[in-house]
Amino acid sequence: MLVSKINITNTKYPVFENVNQEKKETFLEKFHSCAKNSADMTDTILVPRTIFKGYLGIMLGTTLVTLGGLFNKHIKTKTALMTTGLIASLYGTYAFVRPFVIKDVPGVANNK
Repeated sequence: MLVSKINITNTKYPVFENVNQEKKETFLEKFHSCAKNSADMTDTILVPRTIFKGYLGIMLGTTLVTLGGLFNKHIKTKTALMTTGLIASLYGTYAFVRPFVIKDVPGVANNK
């Protein structure tokens, strides 16, 4: 019997909890138990903000260009979506590459 399992809310008689009771797994715990490498579920990568903006810009630009390709009959909508998508992709590429090309830009971590 474990002393830590004694519940002292009852002042006359101590109530002992069943040690063998199984706790029901939550939704995320099921993923953790089924994963071959549990570190895959908890690993995090620190990404600089500019690189994250680059990813978003490239993904947004690709989506807008694809949507623009679907509007063949509406020339103005197609042109607007294609132009906006190309500008977003260009900005995304610039934001993604900037920390690697220009080292002293604000927002870029300097390891000295």
